[in-house]
Amino acid sequence: MLIGVPYLNYSVILNVLGGLLRFLGAIMLVPLCVAVYYGDSLYPFLAAVIITGMTGILLSHRYKATTEWKAREGFAIVAFGWLAAAVFGSIPFMLDGFSPINAIFESMSGFTTTGATVLLDIETHSQSILFWRSMTQWIGGMGIIMLFIAILPKLGVAGRQLFRAEAPGPTEDKIKPRIRETAKILWMVYVFISIIEVIALLLAKMSLYDAVTHTFTTMACGGFSPYSQSIAAFDSPLIEGIITFFMFVAGANFALHYRTLYTDRKSLFKDDEFKFYSLVIAIATLVLTFSLWKDMGETIFNSFRYAVFQVISITTSTGFATVDFNLWTDSGKIVLLALMFVGGCAGSTSGGIKVVRILLLLKYAQRALFKSVHPRAVKPIKFNEKTVPDDVMQAIVSFVVIYIMIFAVSTALLSLMGLDLVSSITASIATLGNIGPGFGLVGPMANFDVVPFVGKLVLIINMWIGRLEVFTVIVMLTPEFWRR
Repeated sequence: MLIGVPYLNYSVILNVLGGLLRFLGAIMLVPLCVAVYYGDSLYPFLAAVIITGMTGILLSHRYKATTEWKAREGFAIVAFGWLAAAVFGSIPFMLDGFSPINAIFESMSGFTTTGATVLLDIETHSQSILFWRSMTQWIGGMGIIMLFIAILPKLGVAGRQLFRAEAPGPTEDKIKPRIRETAKILWMVYVFISIIEVIALLLAKMSLYDAVTHTFTTMACGGFSPYSQSIAAFDSPLIEGIITFFMFVAGANFALHYRTLYTDRKSLFKDDEFKFYSLVIAIATLVLTFSLWKDMGETIFNSFRYAVFQVISITTSTGFATVDFNLWTDSGKIVLLALMFVGGCAGSTSGGIKVVRILLLLKYAQRALFKSVHPRAVKPIKFNEKTVPDDVMQAIVSFVVIYIMIFAVSTALLSLMGLDLVSSITASIATLGNIGPGFGLVGPMANFDVVPFVGKLVLIINMWIGRLEVFTVIVMLTPEFWRR
């Protein structure tokens, strides 16, 4: 135990991280099989499986979880678990010729489902490497930790700390009393919808490889594609329509999907957040369609086609592109920039601030205006016909304040490194919101290789903080975290 931090159980943390790395090593056998099938070099994945698996075995045997977990251990396991996944997940990239910083950037972008890439010519890389790149997003989408909880019953009660620290959104959404059962159900729904998308893309004449890799990154709201032109490479309205639909599904709450499929068919349409999520997308699509038709001279059909795809892609933080929106007029870019701050629903695989927080902040502002006229009135904030506790509202306000502060600081740092203001702003929000592409030097048909070394470190931290909903990481920087 380290001197000065006597209240954090490192044996528990390292033991669970060991189990996580063993699991990650086993997952790497999948791209190894893909490499065998396509005749790619086996070395990157063989070495990665051995290094990751052996490190996990050594940690699990050296450190034992002998005491009950606390919230501190849960936060630490999730935060360091994501870092460990990104570092060890970068081994195949490093052995394929990536520089260490680029390999970790690409791996962190994958596991956090950001979709920001440093690859210059994507198609020149082997199919197994690109398969692993997409697979990291699918694993990270529903959460490595949540999958770990779902398959390892020995976690027991301690899994609740992991679930609370990893689950996206202001509150945890439990379907079953046992956290492990909840995690398993969410993963089953995730896999079920993924299979449906693969079948749909195959029927749209995609190859099996393309269908699987794009399903991985659609369901994860990730946005990696084996093609430099992203979805524009297919130039198919049918494929765009299928991916648009599944991005929309992935951006909604998976707990609601489960309830809609198995308990109440109207669950989605009764939910305040889903209704507001749909409204935001509908309004943004109409505004952007009009902008493209009026300012860019597109036909009504193409204006709607490009608008609905990009609105859903950016709102859900997927980051796919069917057109280089970096070339759009400022009115169109402003719509997309605003959506970068919104994100999808809580309990989805998307990033951003989340629709529920935006909705509750609007209700909070509405109440403030009402009370300025009626200071003695009692006007509770309602969500799904239930009163939202004040501590939840305080947490939401704190989250947004910290989120904006991190965005501002990272934007300033990138500007100091020589990036222009537009590129700095959108690179910061695109990584913090786990969106992927921005504008300027980091546009949808460009990449993040232009960002200097230190800038990449800043963006890696942004992706890590954004994927773990800010508090999971930031709480470890407070003195209270290290005290009894």
